[in-house]
Amino acid sequence: MKRPHTSPKLQYLKGFSLIELMISLTIGLIITVAVFSAYIGASGASRMAEAQGRMNEDAQAALIILSQQLRMAGNNPDQANRIDDVDPTLANSVRSSRHNPIYLPTPTYAGFAVSPITLSAYRIRGCDGTFSNIKTSTNLDNLTCTTGTTDSIAVSYEADIFNTLPASGKPSDCLGQGLSPITATLPTVVGGATVNADVTYYVADNRFYIDTSSSVPSLYCKGNGGATQPLVENIENMQFLYGATNATTMVAGYLSADQVTALSANNGENWKKILTVRICVLVRSDVPVVSDAASARYIKCDGTQENAPPDLRLRRAYSTTVVLRNPQLPQL
Repeated sequence: MKRPHTSPKLQYLKGFSLIELMISLTIGLIITVAVFSAYIGASGASRMAEAQGRMNEDAQAALIILSQQLRMAGNNPDQANRIDDVDPTLANSVRSSRHNPIYLPTPTYAGFAVSPITLSAYRIRGCDGTFSNIKTSTNLDNLTCTTGTTDSIAVSYEADIFNTLPASGKPSDCLGQGLSPITATLPTVVGGATVNADVTYYVADNRFYIDTSSSVPSLYCKGNGGATQPLVENIENMQFLYGATNATTMVAGYLSADQVTALSANNGENWKKILTVRICVLVRSDVPVVSDAASARYIKCDGTQENAPPDLRLRRAYSTTVVLRNPQLPQL
C-alpha cells in the first residue's frame, strides 16, 4: 500500500496548530505582564523617591528658617558712644544702657523717649496651639494663646542689614519686607560730653505658625514689615519643646509652652529661663504615593505611631535643637 505523498511545498505552507497558537499567546501575555509590572514598579519607586526628596527639601527649608530666627532672638548688641548703666558719671537714679531700647526694664533717665514701639518683656514666646491674634497683635506681650494641635512661636530681635536681607537699604522681617525705623532719645557721648540724642534702629517681630491655603498646609510667617505669607508648603504640624534653666547656664529640662507659662505668675520672667528650643516639623508628600493605609503609617513628633493616617500620602517627622545665642536669665 502506498503512503500518501506530501509535497515539500505543501509541508512548508502548513500553518500552526491551535495548541501552538495558544502557547504562543500565553507566552506573549506573560512577557507583557512582566514588562508592565516592571514598569509599574519602577514608576512607583520613582514617585516614592521623588516624594521623599521633596519632603527632605521642605523639612530642611523649614528647620533652617526656624533655627536661624531662634538664634537671633534677643539680639540687642552694645552700641558705640553710649553710656552704660553703671557709668559713675550718671546719678544713682539714672539708668541707661549701651543697648538700643527694645526690652524691659524701661530706662529711667530724664528725657528718655522711644517711638513707635513699647518695650517688651519677651525675646521669645511660644504657644501650645496658635496665637489667636497672631496677625493683629502689635507686640509679643499682647499675644493670646489658644489650644490647638500644632504649635506656634514668636521671636523679636534688633535687625540690621547684616542679619537680615536688606529691602531698599533697610533691614527686613522674615518675609523680606522692609521694617519701619524706631527712634529713641538716649544719653550719648558727643565730643567727650554726655548729651541726649536721637538714635534710629530697627526691630524684627516674626511669628511662625501652620495654616492652610488651597488645602495645602504650610509654614507661615507674620512679620512686622507687612502681610502674612506662606514660607514652605506641605508642613502639616509643628511642635516645640523649651529647654529651661534653674538660674544657671545649664538646661534643667524640656517643657511645653504651657509648662513654661505655669512656672510663675510673671510670664515674661518665665520665658527668660529658656536656653534651647527643640523643633519638630511633620512633613507630608505633595500627592498620595503609598498603596495602602498600613504603608501610610508614620511616627509623630511625640514619638508615637499614627495608625490611622488621613490619606495615602507619605509623612515623616524631622527635628533639631537650637541653642539661643542671646539668652537673658531672669532676675533672682
